Parts: sequence; C-alpha cells; structure tokens
Amino acid sequence: ARIMSFHNVSREALIGSATLGLIFIAGYYIGRSGRRRYRMNTFKSHVGGQSDPVMQYLLSHSLREHPALKKLRLRTMEHKWNFIMVACEQSQLMANLARLIKAKRAIEIGVYTGYNALSIALALPEDGKVVGCDINEEYANIGRPFWKEAGVEQKIDLRLQPAVKTLDELLAAGEAETYDFVFIDADKQNYDSYYEKSLQLLRKGGIIAIDNVLWGGRVVNPADDDLDTQAIDKLNKKLHTDVRVTLSMLTVGDGLTLAFKL
Repeated sequence: ARIMSFHNVSREALIGSATLGLIFIAGYYIGRSGRRRYRMNTFKSHVGGQSDPVMQYLLSHSLREHPALKKLRLRTMEHKWNFIMVACEQSQLMANLARLIKAKRAIEIGVYTGYNALSIALALPEDGKVVGCDINEEYANIGRPFWKEAGVEQKIDLRLQPAVKTLDELLAAGEAETYDFVFIDADKQNYDSYYEKSLQLLRKGGIIAIDNVLWGGRVVNPADDDLDTQAIDKLNKKLHTDVRVTLSMLTVGDGLTLAFKL
C-alpha cells in the first residue's frame, strides 16, 4: 500500500484537521464543566463560620450554653471528626423548638459525642427522655461525663445498635405516636427509613428535624455514583409533597428540614 507523505498533504487539509481537533478538545472541556457538581461551603459556627463577623455577632448576641454543654462542645472540637458535630446555634434552635412544643420524649438518630443529645435533654422536664441511637460507644463516651455534670445522665437512654433496630423495637413495644421530637443525623442512605419509622413514633404536632439536607450543595445535581447525595435528594423531594407533614427547609448549618406532623 502506498504511504502518504506528510509533504503531500495539502495546507487546507492540515488546517481542517487542526480545527476539528481544537473543536473536539473544546467540546470535551465544555462537557466536563457542564457536568461539574455544584458545591457550597458548609456554614456552621465551627466549620466555615469561625472567622465570619456576622456569625460571631450571632453567637455573641444569642448563644446561651449550659456550662457543661459548652465544655462538651470544646472537648468535641479536639476530636478529628469535630466537623460532624451539630453546630451550637442549630442545636439551640432545636432545643427551643422542643421547649415550645413542651416535648417530653425525644429520639436522636446519630449521637456522635452527644452534644445535641445533651442540649435536648436539658430542654426536657425532669421526667423527660432522649433515646439516643448510635453504634459507636467510643465517641459517646466522650460526652458521658458532661451529661453527668449537667445532671441529665438519667434522661439519655443510649442504644448502641443500628438505629433501624432501635426504632423497630420502640414500635414493637407499642410506643407509636408517643414521641414529641426526633432528630435525624446519621447514615444518609437510611434517611428515608429513619423518617418513616420516626413519623410512626411521633405524635401529631411533633417535629422531625433532619440534618444535612443541603449536603454541601451536592443535592443540586447529585453524581451518578454518589448514593448518599441521591438518598438525601430523594427524601427532600418526597418531603416536599408529603401531605402527612408541613415543613420548612432552612439554610442552617448544612441544611436543616423541620417536618411538623399533621
């Protein structure tokens, strides 16, 4: 077969080939930028808001922490996973909501070091109870001394097993519609299951608070291989049309949905 020499190729053919190559490269990068996922900064007082003057103003003019609660927050900040702690301003909002509805029985799905569990326990009456669902005793043990210092250790019933099992046990024990407040902040792919079981356990007028509903902005356009984000986005869309609740989605922390059972 005859091999064409580079010198035999016309100038027009070379220019055409180069143009097509440039178009291909440009299309590739434009396509990549079109698939880029939207990201936003998580804006918690301890993650993203530490140096923000408005956030610091907010804290200095509204935050009211029990001494033991503050100590636990500062202790948690020493831990490598401190960024997953519920922001103090968000925790205070939820505790105030619990007070507003005169909550007596609460469930927390995802305890970590127990900062928010302590905050909610302090908002409940003396005979109140928080059922804490988690699988990591090491992290929870960080908070136990502070629960005791605050005088609410007896209010926090920590169940160290998969949360779905704990919720099923509560339902099997006949405790449906006996809880006032539920906070969901655990593994995202089980969010829908946690929501459905929590709704069964919640009384009418009770509140389910769901954390991380904006998930750093990833919910705007979930990646095909991001199952956590897909699960959050799916629940967000479901809640929007769920006639069993009224709701508000807030840009607090990493996004917080408040669902009020009708």
